[in-house]
Amino acid sequence: MKKNRYLFCLLSCGVMLYYGVPQLSSYNAGLSGIFSVTWLLLAVFVIAGNLSAIMYAPKKKVSTQAQISKKQVRKKVRAY
Repeated sequence: MKKNRYLFCLLSCGVMLYYGVPQLSSYNAGLSGIFSVTWLLLAVFVIAGNLSAIMYAPKKKVSTQAQISKKQVRKKVRAY
C-alpha cells in the first residue's frame, strides 16, 4: 500500500520535472537563478527520499503454518 504511494510521488515528481525544467533558467543571475537551482535540488531530494523508502521498506512477514510450527519446535527444544 505504501509502495503505491511512493511510486505515485515519484511519477508526479517526474511529471513536474518534465513540465518545469524547460521553463527554468538556472544560468540566470539573481533571484531567478537561485530559485531554479533550489527547485531542482528539492526535486532531487524528493526523488532520493522516495527511492530510498521503496528500497528500504520492511518486507512483509509471511506467516505460514510451517513457519509457526518451526517456531514452536524451537521453543520446545530450548526449554529447560
